[in-house]
Amino acid sequence: MSDRHEKRADSVVRSDVGAGESQATAGTRIEPGRRYGFFTDTTLCIGCKACEVACKEWNALPSDRGALSGMSYDNSRGLSATRWRHVAFIEKLDVDGEPPTQMPPFQSHWLMMSDVCKHCSNAPCLEACPTGAIFRTEFDTVVVQQDICNGCGYCVPACPFGVVEVDENDGKAHKCTLCYDRLKGGFEPACSKACPTESIRFGELDELQRRAESRVDRLHASGVGGAYLYGAPESPGATGGLERLNAFFLLTDAPEVYGLPRAPDRPANRVGPSLAGGLGAVVALAAVAAALLGSRR
Repeated sequence: MSDRHEKRADSVVRSDVGAGESQATAGTRIEPGRRYGFFTDTTLCIGCKACEVACKEWNALPSDRGALSGMSYDNSRGLSATRWRHVAFIEKLDVDGEPPTQMPPFQSHWLMMSDVCKHCSNAPCLEACPTGAIFRTEFDTVVVQQDICNGCGYCVPACPFGVVEVDENDGKAHKCTLCYDRLKGGFEPACSKACPTESIRFGELDELQRRAESRVDRLHASGVGGAYLYGAPESPGATGGLERLNAFFLLTDAPEVYGLPRAPDRPANRVGPSLAGGLGAVVALAAVAAALLGSRR
């Protein structure tokens, strides 16, 4: 029995405690002032896309066209203004130099990952928003308020993960809210609740990181030496001032294989050097102009 099922059974038995729905389904009591997020274990993802469907159903997002993309089984291709969860199918044509036809008879040449907004600890999209439409909630998640968003799109290039997109229909920026409305009601986010393999785990960040580190240790002990965390403190992805991702991942290959940047950073980090470079150019031009005027005299 998994940890979640044990917690669920315990919650049912102890119903007199009055635990919320998330306590029963995810083993996590949701309280304002605490930090919550996702831990996604890609080694458990089976590519069922239940998270994509649950996200669209709960948030009333329009359906995607059913045409094949030509990109393996990945018909949804990526995150967008109307797709806040995306399950990537990554087919490795060779592993350690061996073609798939000569590999063991199981799907070891498939990598699958459910991607989502990272709800960064220092969110670049929030820093770039000029209207205050993007704010940090009482659960340490990042949400866009469409009634305040003016559609300027500054948040789009600010995001180092390419998550935020302005919808061409309403002209507003959209992305995952980590089911802010559900959290306020004490409910686990729709995507993690729908995940049948518990590849997506919801909970308090400190507890999630302990579970994630334990999972990495177990995988290493079982021979999966390439397993590591992406987005946890002092790991790939938690770079350039981001500090940590509130939605972090367990990966077994390089971040680029999953479409993730190895070392993302905040655009705000480049403001100082850019200003210094601009001021230096102005000073240099002023010196040249002064020299030219002096020579004419």
